[in-house]
Amino acid sequence: MEITVSQEQEQGRVTVAVIKTAGHLDGQTYQSLIDTAREIYMGGVRDLLLDFSELTYISSAGLVSLHTISLMIRGESMPDPEQGWSTLKSMDRTRDGGMQKHIKLFGVRPEVMNVLEMVGFSDFFEAYTDRQKAIESF
Repeated sequence: MEITVSQEQEQGRVTVAVIKTAGHLDGQTYQSLIDTAREIYMGGVRDLLLDFSELTYISSAGLVSLHTISLMIRGESMPDPEQGWSTLKSMDRTRDGGMQKHIKLFGVRPEVMNVLEMVGFSDFFEAYTDRQKAIESF
């Protein structure tokens, strides 16, 4: 998976980090997405737009990365990915947090959206088809 990061700032508004992913978000790559988001968060940016327009596949490990990033942005303790199923089961904490206000999705392809819908994540991450509107929504 390739990851690129850019920052956008609307006039007088918050800075939004755009994390663009390309390829597969799976057990081999999910930690890279978490690490990228952590670097951005440690740099002081709190609003993330995940550009999934070139993401062609997401596995359960990819879902763990979304969950982990959500917890981090909310200032909550993050699950240990080495704990396997208990990490997946802790995803209820994302559901308990409701709609994510500081993480939004852009350009989600149908095959990825199907997975998000299947696990209920589409109810917690706003998805946009217009990049500018997504940025302005923060």
